[in-house]
Amino acid sequence: MTKKNINEMSFLDHLEDLRWHLIRICLAVIIVATLAFIFSRFIFDEIIFAPLNMSFPTYDFLCRAATFIGVDTTFCNEEVPMIIQNRTMAGQFSADIWTAILGGFVISFPYVIYQLWKFVSPGLHENERKHSRGFIIISSILFFIGVLFGYYIVTPLSINFLANYSVSETVDNQIDISSYIALVRSSALASGLIFELPIIIYFFTRIGLVTPEILKKYRKYALVVVLILSAIITPPDIASQVIVAIPIIILYQVSIYISKLVVRKQKRKEAKNTQNSRANI
Repeated sequence: MTKKNINEMSFLDHLEDLRWHLIRICLAVIIVATLAFIFSRFIFDEIIFAPLNMSFPTYDFLCRAATFIGVDTTFCNEEVPMIIQNRTMAGQFSADIWTAILGGFVISFPYVIYQLWKFVSPGLHENERKHSRGFIIISSILFFIGVLFGYYIVTPLSINFLANYSVSETVDNQIDISSYIALVRSSALASGLIFELPIIIYFFTRIGLVTPEILKKYRKYALVVVLILSAIITPPDIASQVIVAIPIIILYQVSIYISKLVVRKQKRKEAKNTQNSRANI
């Protein structure tokens, strides 16, 4: 589809084009979700419920670290004091379906981004498409890193804290499966989306919504927002919030650097265009 074709398309034509891209996205997610549903036993036993085992890599590392510095910690317990149970007739089936859909979306994320890019890219200039060729790869890598961060850092920290928190010894932690899966899902997806911050800042800078100066000016407010986000997706203990806040702060600093690069390239392009215009006069 050429730039001319894009300009000639009506609003309804754009909606029709978007509809087909969304249909392809849904089909991809459904296909992968079907495969995830077939292998659901492995996914639940080896992935979803893995943080309930104290041999989980995160627990093992934090236990070794605590032992090294001589600090008592619940990361060295023999088991997580929590029982997962189902209280509704369709609870396990619903958990299986929604977990398969989530897995389908996560695994299909590069294709989802590709289809969205296919919809947007025809409206860009050739040089804009050229400079954005790595968009799909970079955004996918950031998303998967964020999901892994949420799974290996946020999820086990949350489970360990909440499972060991008790208001009285008479209360046992018998957690419904939907509540447990919601924690794992929100931790992984929230982290994955947060790690897309540099990509978002890149496009916001390209269209002029943000500048490096704005990002620097509101950095202290951004730090407050980061701490709030950390408090939302982690248990309310300082150590967990700091562990989550550090990579987000680093991402914000990287976003400032990316914004500087974008503005620098735009200024060079404007200077070059001005020079060419003067030469043609």
